[in-house]
Amino acid sequence: MKVQLFVPFFLAISACAQTVATPKEVEAVYPAAREMYVDLHQNPELSAHETQTASKLATRLRELGYEVTEKVGGTGVVAIMKNGAGPTVMLRTELDALPVEEKTGLSYASKVHAKDDSGRDVPVMHACGHDLHMAVLLGTAAIMAHSKESWHGTLMLIGQPAEETVGGAERMIAEGLFTRFTKPSVGIALHVGNNLPAGQVGITPGVYNTNSDSIRITIYGKGGHGSQPHTTIDPIVIAARTILALQTIASREVKPGEMVVVTVGYIRSGTKNNIIPDQAELGLTVRSYNADVRKQALAAITRITKGEALAAGATKEPLIEHYESTDSVYNDPALAQRLRAPLEAALGKENVIATSPIAPSEDYSYFIQAGVPSLYFSLGGADPQKFAEAKGAEGVLPSNHSPFFAPDVDPALRAGIKAEVAVLRNLLNGAGAPQ
Repeated sequence: MKVQLFVPFFLAISACAQTVATPKEVEAVYPAAREMYVDLHQNPELSAHETQTASKLATRLRELGYEVTEKVGGTGVVAIMKNGAGPTVMLRTELDALPVEEKTGLSYASKVHAKDDSGRDVPVMHACGHDLHMAVLLGTAAIMAHSKESWHGTLMLIGQPAEETVGGAERMIAEGLFTRFTKPSVGIALHVGNNLPAGQVGITPGVYNTNSDSIRITIYGKGGHGSQPHTTIDPIVIAARTILALQTIASREVKPGEMVVVTVGYIRSGTKNNIIPDQAELGLTVRSYNADVRKQALAAITRITKGEALAAGATKEPLIEHYESTDSVYNDPALAQRLRAPLEAALGKENVIATSPIAPSEDYSYFIQAGVPSLYFSLGGADPQKFAEAKGAEGVLPSNHSPFFAPDVDPALRAGIKAEVAVLRNLLNGAGAPQ
């Protein structure tokens, strides 16, 4: 992974006095931000289909005075506010939701169903918190628009589609995000989760999350009657043996202490209990921190998959498709160090936590690879009391992508707005900043 360090002379910029959003500023924008959150939560849209979501965000940003361009990289939104000389700072949010049936019991829970890209009817839910991210960005955008005396430079807001399918960032860049518009001096993003209580944020200098690879495996057999398996080559049995063998990559092939995850998220095969099908499909996600471990794991998946099919007497080699991938997100260490102070001023020193790299992945890494040094930080979403109780219990709080995932909105939304305003004002202040 190519690492770009934060521009050294940018660190010398001294912040103006007003970097922390006042309680009055936060409360002034909070009702509209929360209303936006509830609306988005009730009306989620799948990756690359976020037409109404993008339109709602674009409309509200236009009303605040931003120059807004829609349909960048599909349904992407770019909103720019110029406020004199100074750096360009990018703040990014995601737009998309997941094919998950919501089970939170919230009064505003999603009941939406939609057709996915394969034509299947699926439930849709903001199970990853992108609705909260958008609401935070809207509140932040309003404060920045109403307090232009507290900063100068160019604020570039990005509503990115298709994060969950690892394609939106790349498409926005390919459609001229940094050539049609302006290339940022620095980028900021956050992600909510139940790994921290609401009211806290986490900073991870350096590697923030994992490399991610999505793999689809089609195993070919020979179908027939379920009562006569000897006349068939059963792809379900081959698939079962393959799934078990894949788990030995982490336990027996990768050096102890190195991180790798090989998860089979689905298996699809067959139509009836007494019919042996002629093929089976597996869907895998592979996560790693280290580039060499990533290469080793992907090679092992290919070897094991082909070997199991060969051992079963399959006459056709499995099809192995590597269809999505993204590198890990790298937080510029100097930028992380600089922004700790304004975050502590906004939330309290005790509420800014040093955190370790996480296993989930995301495609913000494409912005970093395009030359935008960044800080991607964690936003606490857990109810503080439930978080304290869960730490001493066997169970854990619902993670992102769970049908039960629901951030503790009121403290999390306020904390997110305070955090984003603090870092933006810090970065968009001072003389001699790069143009």
